[in-house]
Amino acid sequence: MRQMQDTAPLLWPFMKMHGLGNDFVVVDTRARALDLSPDLVRALADRHRGVGFDQLAVVASGDDLTITFYNADGSMSAACGNATRCIAAREMTMTGAHELRVNVTGRGQLEAVMRPDGVTAVNMGHPVLDWQNIPLAQDVDILHLPIDGDPVATGMGNPHCTFFVDDVAAVDLATRGAAVEHHPLFPERTNVQFAQVTAPDHIRMRVWERGTGVTLASGSSSCAVAVAAHRRGLTGHKVTIELDGGTLEVDWRDNGVWMAGPTAHVFDGTLTQSFLDSL
Repeated sequence: MRQMQDTAPLLWPFMKMHGLGNDFVVVDTRARALDLSPDLVRALADRHRGVGFDQLAVVASGDDLTITFYNADGSMSAACGNATRCIAAREMTMTGAHELRVNVTGRGQLEAVMRPDGVTAVNMGHPVLDWQNIPLAQDVDILHLPIDGDPVATGMGNPHCTFFVDDVAAVDLATRGAAVEHHPLFPERTNVQFAQVTAPDHIRMRVWERGTGVTLASGSSSCAVAVAAHRRGLTGHKVTIELDGGTLEVDWRDNGVWMAGPTAHVFDGTLTQSFLDSL
């Protein structure tokens, strides 16, 4: 009898994760390499014809865990706090470790810990508070940008523009976020937050992420808002950030801005070779 040839298609594994509804596709290239292009990133981000995500995270090997991030439009992102927490939580659960060093492309080495209550916290590093490295197009007062609404600029590896408002529910987030993302003062575009301080330790926030749009949560944005609020004298160093998708704890300490909150590993899946060949 003639032996049947193996015609099984190649499968490319990925993980779907989220932190407060801020969702990610995670590709672990330690197991198998995957050549990424902007077209592939955009195809994966399509929630109707691909998988769908706010950010794509690519995990690679190195002296420590190394992660590179991409936005839904195919552009690179220097930091993604919620995805970093999700990936770190999975890694620590698999290895039994309670601490982990993570190299984030564009941000450097970050520290993650698994707290006794099971919540994963990540030190997102020190905020960037000089205009050249945020970066801005010119030397201005970053606590009072010359933009309508008197926002604050903060760098957390990626640029952030924070507006303090009386009622975040009344903000047309899609319209204002898209306009500010492309403001000429931000040569690399910017993430945009609208924040309502409701107590010295509590902020209600909504976010527009550059290269993606409206998201239910953002870790780096939450850190930027906490820093901006404290620098404006509106809050202490430690605050609870209430986002559309849930709450995060942010604590600006001497060694960096710590961010903690829930994580979820939703499912594992595979990309088919036919999907990759169709691009």
